[in-house]
Amino acid sequence: MALTDADVQKQIKHMMGFIEQEASEKVEEIDAKAEEEFNIEKGRLVQTQRVKLMQYYEKKEKQIEQHKKIQMSNLTNQARLKVLKDRDDMITDLLNEARQRLGEIAKEPASYSALLEGLVLQGFYQLLEPKVTIRCRQKDVEMVQVRLINKNIPIYKEAVQSNIVVKIDQERFLSSEICGGIEVYNDNRKIKVSNTLENRLELMAQQMMPEIRVNLFGANPNRRFTD
Repeated sequence: MALTDADVQKQIKHMMGFIEQEASEKVEEIDAKAEEEFNIEKGRLVQTQRVKLMQYYEKKEKQIEQHKKIQMSNLTNQARLKVLKDRDDMITDLLNEARQRLGEIAKEPASYSALLEGLVLQGFYQLLEPKVTIRCRQKDVEMVQVRLINKNIPIYKEAVQSNIVVKIDQERFLSSEICGGIEVYNDNRKIKVSNTLENRLELMAQQMMPEIRVNLFGANPNRRFTD
């Protein structure tokens, strides 16, 4: 039995409806899959960027912390250097004050004479030469000649069992700015023992510097040795 035009049109519409249904379902499937892939990719990108941001800020935080440590170290070092400079300035002022007081020693003839006696005799012992020359301030020549050399030569001879010839330099004297004391030379003047009051103060300051620092600033907890 032959199909009428109406039947053909009906079958065509049915087939078209089926195809459209299939196409619609396929589109929905593609859309769902695309949405799923989009969400997965979006999540991956977000996570990747989140990790990068965390790493970036972690690096920045470490840099800031390191910068703070460097600044603190610099400030600590600057403070330590300032303390050391202030301490050195205080010691320098103390030594300058001591130097100024040296001039008072020579104003007491009895004590100054006894001091010179020890300085002259020490110079003899340090040189141990048969001939020596003493240089002193011009104002001290008589005291050194009369009261010291004649007294110290017998003491020296008895102590070392050797003779010694002593003379005072009458051409060159110690500067009048020197507070006192003497210099002793061997015969050719290549060896000198400086026993001026200023020199003795410097030697004493060097020897007593650890004790001076402890008395002024207290013991250093980081110092392992005291000599």
